Amino acid sequence: MNNQLDRKDANPLVGIIIGSTSDWETMEHASNILTSLGVPHETRVVSAHRTPDLLFEYASSAEQRGLEVIIAGAGGAAHLPGMTASKTVLPVLGVPVESKVLKGLDSLLSIAQMPGGIPVGTLAIGKAGAVNAALLAAAILGNKHAAIREALRKFRAEQTDRVMAQPDPSVSAVAIPFKDSQKGKRR
Repeated sequence: MNNQLDRKDANPLVGIIIGSTSDWETMEHASNILTSLGVPHETRVVSAHRTPDLLFEYASSAEQRGLEVIIAGAGGAAHLPGMTASKTVLPVLGVPVESKVLKGLDSLLSIAQMPGGIPVGTLAIGKAGAVNAALLAAAILGNKHAAIREALRKFRAEQTDRVMAQPDPSVSAVAIPFKDSQKGKRR
């Protein structure tokens, strides 16, 4: 587990919550992206099932504490994003954490199937979802915070530059000799 769990920047704008410490392996990617973009955030274990009163307190006080977006990572039944959304009007982004039994499909469906009236932005399963949740949170914040918008713009430009700098993947690929199975010779 990373030492950044229970992280709290001064005046955080984003809250990253997880249902258990085992979810941190996935959700630390969201924290890393926010850090790289200079987005102040906090991380906290808040279980929908084991600490429901803490969840309700966290979600209902988030706006008053200055948070503007909440990213909730959850596996299995994945109630954390939906229950969080039920207690705040802030945008809640749900990240399905990959489960052992159903590979995160259970979490994805639990988060995506919110009833009409309580929206949760649902991202991809696992690391990609955590990364994209952080980028989406930055885009939401960028509407109000110019520095975050510019950091996101720079991130996107650098991403494009990396692709454009290596348009032919075979140039950097390590050549593996091909063994002709019929003749036993290498070509």
